[in-house]
Amino acid sequence: MEPASIFVGGGGAGYGLPQQLLLKYGNRHGLVAGATGTGKTVTLQVLAEGFSAAGVPVFLSDVKGDLAGLGLPGSAEGKLHAAFAARAETIGLDLAYGACPVTFWDIFGEQGHPIRTTVSEMGPLLLSRMMELTEPQEGVLNVAFKLADDEGLALLDLKDLQAMLTFLGEHAREVSTRYGLVSTTSIGAIQRRLMVLENQGAARLFGEPALSLADLMLSEGGRGRVNILAADKLMQSPRLYATFLLWLLSELFEELPEVGDPDKPKLVFFFDEAHLLFDDAPKALVDKVEQVARLIRSKGGGVYFVTQNPGDVPEDILGQLGNRVQHALRAFTARDQKDLRLAADTYRPNPRFSTEDAIRDVGTGEAVTSFLEAKGIPGVVERTLIRPPSSQLGPIAPEQRRALVAASPLAGKYETLIDRVSAYEKLQARVEQAEAAEAGASEREANEREAGEREAGEREFSRGRRYGGETKPAAPKPAPRPKTSGSRSDSVTEAFAKSFARQIGSKAGQAVVRGVLGSLFRRR
Repeated sequence: MEPASIFVGGGGAGYGLPQQLLLKYGNRHGLVAGATGTGKTVTLQVLAEGFSAAGVPVFLSDVKGDLAGLGLPGSAEGKLHAAFAARAETIGLDLAYGACPVTFWDIFGEQGHPIRTTVSEMGPLLLSRMMELTEPQEGVLNVAFKLADDEGLALLDLKDLQAMLTFLGEHAREVSTRYGLVSTTSIGAIQRRLMVLENQGAARLFGEPALSLADLMLSEGGRGRVNILAADKLMQSPRLYATFLLWLLSELFEELPEVGDPDKPKLVFFFDEAHLLFDDAPKALVDKVEQVARLIRSKGGGVYFVTQNPGDVPEDILGQLGNRVQHALRAFTARDQKDLRLAADTYRPNPRFSTEDAIRDVGTGEAVTSFLEAKGIPGVVERTLIRPPSSQLGPIAPEQRRALVAASPLAGKYETLIDRVSAYEKLQARVEQAEAAEAGASEREANEREAGEREAGEREFSRGRRYGGETKPAAPKPAPRPKTSGSRSDSVTEAFAKSFARQIGSKAGQAVVRGVLGSLFRRR
């Protein structure tokens, strides 16, 4: 029989009162907060184990490499086991070690399966956030997306987007009359930001095969798989990290069906280092997160923000987080003391102690908790001793990770880039047709000129014989027809093809065409 709750730890006097997160309210979202070194990672591990044991798939990011231990059982030996056994006895837990079924992911493809999306799926809003664009620059990016949609050009990777921006720069006047003013200065700024993204490794994020969200919702033997994103390297680019996770959350919101009020969540998403999502975020982006948080609950999705201070999360979103685990906050400054008071005020008070004092005084492995009770009412705040994890605490060896990746049911599905017949071949065919047409026109013109010269020579020879060798002045040759650069009725795509056809003659132009067109694949 599946559990109806997750045992998080023991509270009350002597820590003997079970503190449990009811699975029925697991999709009412949650918060895990606390200063560095107070035990947030262990709490996250305990919650992930609990959801997995209940058959709920989990997605989380591993920013320090510590959560990889979810894939291996803990050890019943050593000092750590002795400390865990003592804690388990205190809270009334029958300590047993075991591992979770895990799937490792990595944007860079080094510590797990590659995880990708396409530029089109990411969209202009999130890309603008990722590149820190201004409002006018974001407008130009929207024009690039609209133009690509109208012309049937798939934007799958950064080279595709670079190609569209190059086209916009070359045809800014024509495009502006149809889509609004396109500033070449803004285009240049976006192109520079794209170069920065590429230097940060973002090119690995875009392409195919793109992630199928169904692969994040697998189970094994009645246990939900824990999807672990290796984020230690990704965290070196905070905007890239935060925007990718927000994209993933948005995609889940779009694709999950409505389920009403389920007995347990369909998927739980842990957003570690959540402050990165909201730092200097524009209002449109915060509104987007709030919308997703409000509506994804009815689709069975639970979102848990993990951060140092509850104040890192905007109030409108914080008010929707019903299940809370607050580790210690250190009030060293006046601002820290204010944050501490604000954090304490968000809990339902317990007459046995001061919530503000408890948040300041709890030790490592201890927290102030409040979980939703019957009818979704917030529980009274309790000082809680967090239960020890069943899986290994801390990182695992590289060979152990490789073995778990190889044993994954998704092994081999995402490792190889796919180059299928798509817009690449279509655009290349247009370029070749433009070249062939231009070459054919040149050849016909040369043949006509040669025939005219031959005919004129024959007439001149006949005239010389008729007048006893005296020749008349030769008629002037007709002036060659001027080449036209293309009529106004040319479509945008035809102009695009001709523009790139003119570049093929040079080595640099050939490299551009190969780079741009070689990545225009379509989703299956």
